[in-house]
Amino acid sequence: MTARTSAATKSSDTAVAGEDQAGHTGEEAVLDVGPVAHGGHCVARHEGRVVFVRHAIPGEKVRVRLTDAADGAKFWRADVIEVLESSPDRVEHFWRAADSPRAWSHGHPPVGGAEFGHITLARQRDLKAEVVAEQLTRLAGLDQLPSAWTGSVEAVGEKDDAGSGLGWRTRASFSVTAGGKLGMHAHRSNHIVAVREMPLASEVINALRLWDLDLQGIERVEVAAPANGSRPLVLLAPAPGTKDKRLRAIAAELPEDTSVAAFDPLTGAVTQLRGRTWVQESAAGHEYRVSGEGFWQIHRDAPGTLVAAVTEFLRQGDFLGPGAVVADLYAGAGLFTAVLADAVGETGAVLSVEGAPGTSRDARKNLHSAPQVEVVQGRVERVLRQKPRNFDALVLDPPRAGAGKAVVGQLIASRPRAIAYVSCDPASFARDLGYFRRSGWELAGLRTFDLYPHTHHVETVALLAPAP
Repeated sequence: MTARTSAATKSSDTAVAGEDQAGHTGEEAVLDVGPVAHGGHCVARHEGRVVFVRHAIPGEKVRVRLTDAADGAKFWRADVIEVLESSPDRVEHFWRAADSPRAWSHGHPPVGGAEFGHITLARQRDLKAEVVAEQLTRLAGLDQLPSAWTGSVEAVGEKDDAGSGLGWRTRASFSVTAGGKLGMHAHRSNHIVAVREMPLASEVINALRLWDLDLQGIERVEVAAPANGSRPLVLLAPAPGTKDKRLRAIAAELPEDTSVAAFDPLTGAVTQLRGRTWVQESAAGHEYRVSGEGFWQIHRDAPGTLVAAVTEFLRQGDFLGPGAVVADLYAGAGLFTAVLADAVGETGAVLSVEGAPGTSRDARKNLHSAPQVEVVQGRVERVLRQKPRNFDALVLDPPRAGAGKAVVGQLIASRPRAIAYVSCDPASFARDLGYFRRSGWELAGLRTFDLYPHTHHVETVALLAPAP
């Protein structure tokens, strides 16, 4: 049974806002924390209503601040502001800006992006495994955990971070405060918190000391710092009306070995200010050019980990080898494509499909020396309709929203012998797996990786095949 504080009150800053706040937003309550839920929350109940609580651990008793609590809402959201009965798995948060009780004691929400930082890494992985299992049961329709999965989430990168789960991000995204200081958004909020460190980011990103810059005239800052030590790139998104002279003045404050460019988040257009407008990445024995905001896995060890998992699944099933015909869908700059080309040799064929024009151009440059590769820019389902083939295997790495029912139908219609599905979202993956299962396909293999320590995110690699 959950309990409400005897005199639930609005905090002083909420009281100032007065009627601008919806329903019970800003009030406090004492809750008994239930199981973990997808999205970085735990489930609790307050006067019969479900409350999704961030910064808690199952089994704790906490005082929370309601952050989204409209009277007519089906559920409410809340942040922990005080731990009354703590879990043995609770640790001191490594990042003051993301520590919810500390942030709210200073009158503002914590930054997003490290919502599991108060939990031991071992328990984080257990919670992520619980989420994957729940999604597979609820959305994919599995009656029990599949034998194809061990039920555990595998650690990645511990040899480099000494088991801390820090310093793994080779890419980072920042906002800018009204005063021109580097900042990050609070979860589901327009509020920007100024930051002076990013513990999840690599040493190279932190060494740029972006928080020392006067960023007035800039709305967003994106940073890419390849794990191979090649030249980092800082992208500046200017506010409307910001002059080129202002952008170049900011660029001049950055280290000389750093490339700097302006970019338009709406169009993806990138304008050189200094150095290159792309970065050079390395993975699985290949070099990759990745332009501007082009997609690349953010954990330093993610590319190698995912390539190894995908190729191992396909080789074990004899779906990949010399002479095979395969496709890499949502191929990005060609991470999987290059390795698939090695595996099939010049007697095989690889179709590489990417929707973003700029990223597709990167793939063409990265794969120009592989005659067995055809790079096509376009929507996956359209390309598969136009280029029907007898595929031995497909590699599928869609965006967070997943492939969706229409694309899954087209994949099945292309009649591959197997599909390796890479996903960064267990909910969209489980939904798509349900579509495959209803069409007579089965889960033949599944691995889950902790590529995002101290966050709720988890990566899955699955092998799907027609049921015998």
